[in-house]
Amino acid sequence: MTDRIQDIKNFFWEKKHHIYRSEEVPYFAEDFAARNLSLTERVSEHFVKRLALERAVVFPFEKIALTRTIRQKEPVLFTEEEMTARKMRYPRYHHMTCSNVNPGYEEVIANGLEYYRQKAVDKLKHNELVAKPFDGYKASTLPLEVAKADSEDQVNLLTKEQQAFYAAVIADIEAIYDLTDRYRIEAEKQGNTIVAGLFSKLPRLGATTFHEALQMFRILHFMLWIEGEVHNTIGRFDQYMYPYFQQDIDRGELSEEKAFELLEEFFLTLNRDSDLYPGIMEGDNGQSMVLGGMDQDGNPCFNRLSELCLKASKELKLIDPKINLRVSKDTPFWVYELGTELTKEGLGFPQYCNDDVVVPGLTMLGYDLVDARNYVVAACWEFTIPRWGMEIPNINAMNFPKVIDRCFRRDLVNVKSFDDFLDCVTKEIEVESADLLKETDDFELLPAPYMSLFMDNCIETGKDICYGSKYNNFGFHGVGISTAADSLAAIRQLVFEEKSLTAAEFVEAVEADYGGYEDLLVKLREQMPKMGDNDDRIDELAVRIMDDFADSLRDKRNQFGGIIRPGTGSAMFYLNVEELGASPDGRRAGEPYGANYAPSLFANLSGPLSMIQSFVKPNLIKTINGGPLTMEFHETLFRDNESIQKVASLVSFFIEKGGHQMQLNTLNRESLLDAQKNPEKYANLIVRVWGWSAYFVRLDKEYQDHIMSRQAYV
Repeated sequence: MTDRIQDIKNFFWEKKHHIYRSEEVPYFAEDFAARNLSLTERVSEHFVKRLALERAVVFPFEKIALTRTIRQKEPVLFTEEEMTARKMRYPRYHHMTCSNVNPGYEEVIANGLEYYRQKAVDKLKHNELVAKPFDGYKASTLPLEVAKADSEDQVNLLTKEQQAFYAAVIADIEAIYDLTDRYRIEAEKQGNTIVAGLFSKLPRLGATTFHEALQMFRILHFMLWIEGEVHNTIGRFDQYMYPYFQQDIDRGELSEEKAFELLEEFFLTLNRDSDLYPGIMEGDNGQSMVLGGMDQDGNPCFNRLSELCLKASKELKLIDPKINLRVSKDTPFWVYELGTELTKEGLGFPQYCNDDVVVPGLTMLGYDLVDARNYVVAACWEFTIPRWGMEIPNINAMNFPKVIDRCFRRDLVNVKSFDDFLDCVTKEIEVESADLLKETDDFELLPAPYMSLFMDNCIETGKDICYGSKYNNFGFHGVGISTAADSLAAIRQLVFEEKSLTAAEFVEAVEADYGGYEDLLVKLREQMPKMGDNDDRIDELAVRIMDDFADSLRDKRNQFGGIIRPGTGSAMFYLNVEELGASPDGRRAGEPYGANYAPSLFANLSGPLSMIQSFVKPNLIKTINGGPLTMEFHETLFRDNESIQKVASLVSFFIEKGGHQMQLNTLNRESLLDAQKNPEKYANLIVRVWGWSAYFVRLDKEYQDHIMSRQAYV
């Protein structure tokens, strides 16, 4: 890291740029309501007004600029009365913004915004001409297709919605021009000729150099948050930025050292305003970067820029961008070693995604092969397609222990065999899937005219991306798989095999939260088999549950015609267990599940190898919405260089055995406990939460406690 980059990092880490932030949060909702503006008009006008309030701030040391000065996290488009009405109309999803989407940055970076503004202008001008009576015009003044038309009926006029869309695009882009022009002027005042030069061209015209492409991304990405989109994933950065990088290197216009310095400064911009990116907590912002994988022909495409991104992340030690490595059985071992170097630093990433499982899984669901090969991570771990995927991959969740609990309390006393009980579970999963799908039936996505520039064919058709795209699928998480499998194993052994408990006695013990049944609790928690110990008899139960989950959603469709993708992720649901009491595996009421696709928190397992062997047994191609096997290692494991090879070998083994996704965390419980007591000493301590990394001391205590309760292998 150069001294300049270290100084920049220190400047923003110490929040010195916060002095430029306004304490006032803009509120335009009353005006919007009084004028009865449409949703598109509200989104666009708020965008324009917000940018007008932004202050142009240029620092003399920076080469990539743009700093937020308004504290507002999300646009407020509705009055309290309107929001109350929306909550009644859409009780579950009353304020859904476009999120978890990978915008097609590549095209917009290359084209520049003027390309899209002019298209919108031309569409409206054309519509204005054809909408007027023909008699007042000479054929030579009309567009060719209009002049040839026999009557106005033969000409397709824009709908009101299309006109509003194009008007919003023009207004939004011109508002961006206004702000970036002010940045150019401010840069000139500050004597920062580099930034002034960039903004004299960008974003009107497309980028032609690596430096311009990085600055262009900063502008485009910045504006998405202003419009109101959240979890705007970065996507395959090393693929769409590589041509600029390599061209400049080949021409001798940029040395690799200078390119790397620019790359590190770019990474710092992703952390500059991340406290204003809405999510569950700071860090949950979807700034996921995907590296490596294959090209559209199936050839490996891990390149020099991929490698430099890993190096930059290791040097900077910041929570953004979250690195995702696409790998396969053909990935060279040294790539796993590079990834493990980040794990050693305690960053909680990279997250590994297995092309050998993900690509076939997506094609089985109906994705075109070229698109499947181009997949990215939407935000945490869910898969989507750049530019073509308007999907909601985390819209609902199947709570497996909750399903088991219903059957346990209702059916166990009536069934004659464990197989009969499993049949009850299968039927209940089908019922739960249908109910979950019904919950998603009625909602309204807020328009996103600016985001639409990056997606599908919106500028050509006048179609806002939120009204549909090539892929409009939903994703359902699958939560608490190990708790569910462990519970089934306990029921099978105690009630049907040992017959040491009657069904009624077991139900009574669970309903009592094991009060008065302490011996049973110890047996369940410490002596019964657990998923993660490579025990075929218990693992087959997880296979059964996950197959039932996938089968229950097969051929189901959402209101956009998209499919429903089952997955193995949990997001925050592993903590949301208030409605569920104790479970038959020995988990007491209020205790959380393991995070994502992982063993129960109190499972005493043989080691990481047996854990992997258990969790690769299910047919993961069928549950390909995403959700990583999550493993923790004690930081002392990395005491020597040999440990890098050992952990890299473990990841490689997981991939070779057909695992779909993996994330690793490096923990030290003693340090975490001290961090809770003395947070000022651990400001830069990073941990993996679920699909994102965060600063430990800024997490809510329940998340801190869950992280400390996870088993860390040594």
